[in-house]
Amino acid sequence: MAEPEKNQIVLKGISGAPGICIGKAYLVDREGVDLIKRYPISEEGVPAEINRFKNAVKRATDEHAAIIDSLHNDLREQMDILETHLVLFKDKMLYGKTIETIKTDRINAEWALKKVSRQIRRMFMKVNDPYLKSRVTDIAQVSEQVMRHLVGAQDIRISDINKRVILVAHDLSPADTSQIQLELIKGFVTDRGGKDSHTGIIAKSLAIPAVMGLGNVTHCVENDDILIVDGNSGVLIINPEEDTLFSYEARRANYEHQQASLARDSHLPAVTLDGVKMRLMANIELVEEVVSVRDNAAKGVGLFRTEFLYIDLKRFPSEEELFEKYKEVVELLTPKPVTFRTLDINGDKVLPYMKGVEEENPALGLRAVRFCLKRPEIFITQIKAILRAAAFGNTRLLIPMISCVDEIIKVKEIIGKAVEELKKEQKVFNQDIPLGIMIEIPSAVIIAEDLAEHVDFFSIGTNDLIQYSMAIDRRNRQVAHLYHTMNPALIRMVKMVVDAANKKNIEITMCGEMAGDPLNLPILMGLGLRELSMNSMSIPLINQMVRRLNAVDTRAFVEKVIKMGKASDIEAFVKETYGNILSD
Repeated sequence: MAEPEKNQIVLKGISGAPGICIGKAYLVDREGVDLIKRYPISEEGVPAEINRFKNAVKRATDEHAAIIDSLHNDLREQMDILETHLVLFKDKMLYGKTIETIKTDRINAEWALKKVSRQIRRMFMKVNDPYLKSRVTDIAQVSEQVMRHLVGAQDIRISDINKRVILVAHDLSPADTSQIQLELIKGFVTDRGGKDSHTGIIAKSLAIPAVMGLGNVTHCVENDDILIVDGNSGVLIINPEEDTLFSYEARRANYEHQQASLARDSHLPAVTLDGVKMRLMANIELVEEVVSVRDNAAKGVGLFRTEFLYIDLKRFPSEEELFEKYKEVVELLTPKPVTFRTLDINGDKVLPYMKGVEEENPALGLRAVRFCLKRPEIFITQIKAILRAAAFGNTRLLIPMISCVDEIIKVKEIIGKAVEELKKEQKVFNQDIPLGIMIEIPSAVIIAEDLAEHVDFFSIGTNDLIQYSMAIDRRNRQVAHLYHTMNPALIRMVKMVVDAANKKNIEITMCGEMAGDPLNLPILMGLGLRELSMNSMSIPLINQMVRRLNAVDTRAFVEKVIKMGKASDIEAFVKETYGNILSD
């Protein structure tokens, strides 16, 4: 008897990584882990039960460490996340509390672990910060690994999969995703996860289509069901109808053709139809990203976020450690420029090893240059390392979060002290490098002409400029609708900064996320920006669009935009005027 035909199901989730794939489902099952019962433990049996829990933690930890050891060095991002999980196995909140619960409640280790992980989940979910909420997933994944060893459940072995499939799972831990073989796994979909989750981060680094946060996809899919994963729009289609299948086959072919075309043309000069040159730079965080900078034909690094080395080391690095890293980047990219942004910590990036006064609102507190001026010994160490690296290639120095002239004067005094120390130490260095400041605070916009007297270039950081000018926390979903790159206030502020830079004859660039969105490009060009720095993966698309625009037309276009009072009207005007180019 033939099986009944399955109906098409369309589920909407969160885009984990772009792209489209079509294939058979492979359901990742952890049957047994959730089948837990509560039973009492006698007082005499408590020590043995605690040892059983400790042994399960040790086996899970050893297994996790073995996965880390098996990774290639080029999988840095996955390795960092896996090492974070390794620490969680012995976290007091999870490990210590579970042992305490076995003692006090006299219950079996499985139930104690389940109880504690639920308590942690409830506690984290009360926090408004989406990033912290997403860390609940890390706790759950570590708990699950320990639980599997307690109950004797069979582990999934993604590395053992030997056919071309699409993974379907309740969740995929970093340990799971690190086993993905790109030649076999077409993509994946999960019940859990989001853009801020570690699974989401790894999805992007693997560059395979992924849709996450689908809720109950594991209950809707059976092994060998045909799936369409649309990572561009965050859509999953289960058992697609014939017309849908043909439509998505065409979409996939078109997407792959577009990507190939972009890659093929990425080395063409970014020059407008009327001959205006644009300089497209890359934002990076790690030395390893230099490969992507080269592959995407960036004209250099417009923003090197140096704080991530401090976070990775879990302590303040020495001058020599910083110098070696900075020198490596400069030498790899020479003669192209590398712009080092000095340490920008606190706010949304906190060093866990640094003890200090807890701030109610860190975004408005001792962060970035304010911290560096408060701790000059840390600042001087970094400045010296940058000046030494500058002897080996084209280097620029960028200071974040400047709000007044006094701050830049103090920064220059510290640079002077760093130069004197290097001279006394008879080290090779280059002090004649361009000095710039981030324009990301409204006060800096207002006094831009005054600030320009003290520096060689401006770099507009739109991420914080929008946040501070609109008085919103950009990670707060309650006010996320106000975070808009086409807000008239922002566009007018950008114009003020560009005008001030031109008047004082200094260079100007933009390094915020606004720079990498094609929708914003006609406005930015029309305002007079000729250098943009962005995620290196965005460069080929922006390059292609530059080559289809006319700079003179964008200037006339912006004259009309400046007079508009609503972000929605501006966005509609952009789409109406440049819709044909954007749709291509």
